[in-house]
Amino acid sequence: MNKVTVGNFKIGGDEPLALLAGPCVLESLERSLLIGRTIKEICQRLGVNYVFKASFDKANRSSFHSFRGPGLEKGLEWLAEIKKQLGVPIVTDIHESYQAEPAGKVADILQIPAFLCRQTDLLHAAAQTGRVVNVKKGQFLAPDDMRNVVDKLHESGCDQILLTERGASFGYHNLVVDMRSLPIMRGFGYPVVFDGTHSVQLPGGNGTSSSGNREYVEPLVRAAVGCGVDALFLEVHDNPEEALSDGPNMVYLDKLEGLLKQALAIHKIVQAEENN
Repeated sequence: MNKVTVGNFKIGGDEPLALLAGPCVLESLERSLLIGRTIKEICQRLGVNYVFKASFDKANRSSFHSFRGPGLEKGLEWLAEIKKQLGVPIVTDIHESYQAEPAGKVADILQIPAFLCRQTDLLHAAAQTGRVVNVKKGQFLAPDDMRNVVDKLHESGCDQILLTERGASFGYHNLVVDMRSLPIMRGFGYPVVFDGTHSVQLPGGNGTSSSGNREYVEPLVRAAVGCGVDALFLEVHDNPEEALSDGPNMVYLDKLEGLLKQALAIHKIVQAEENN
């Protein structure tokens, strides 16, 4: 497997489990720092490599009036400050090609949203930055279709790739996770991430916003780690009921450590089997 270098650690193969986590969107610098600092402390205790996650703009919200974040300029200023204060790598998503270059100057990982995973120009722009590119598998794609995404990145000069499973459409306002997708995508030779929070999302389930089933995050994470993943992606908030985006599927900050302990116990067993 091709390992991916993020900051001062690697993701993939026999490396420790990594966590990409933080609030869905940058609500404020102070709250983002609070959440990120607490997650970092948990990860340090457990030996998990941590990447802070938050979006500067949520361009695909259900409603025109939904909160989108501080925007590109201010959002990147906040992410740079978070990176400086916490001393951890950053992952953030981009929605348009012109955002790749400025975002790549701050973020260690550029994330391609699931709805945009086939956008060739966006993939090419992200690849050209030299940063790690994390592509979320579209809710409408079969896992083997992600081979074409990998090929597009290769042809654009990128070999630092992460692939993320986040559920597949199952009728209206519902997602399911086909656990076969994890070994299938891992078979492409790159680390695979499981997004435990968006996988329990109910897209558009509240009419003008998405809903979610937070109670299923824990069992899905256990199952995904058992199938063999290299990292987890979790949106985390100190009070999801107050969150300005994706609150119904976000993990409570004070529940994160227990969830990670379960994941690590399973990951240890899987890695031991893979190394035999």
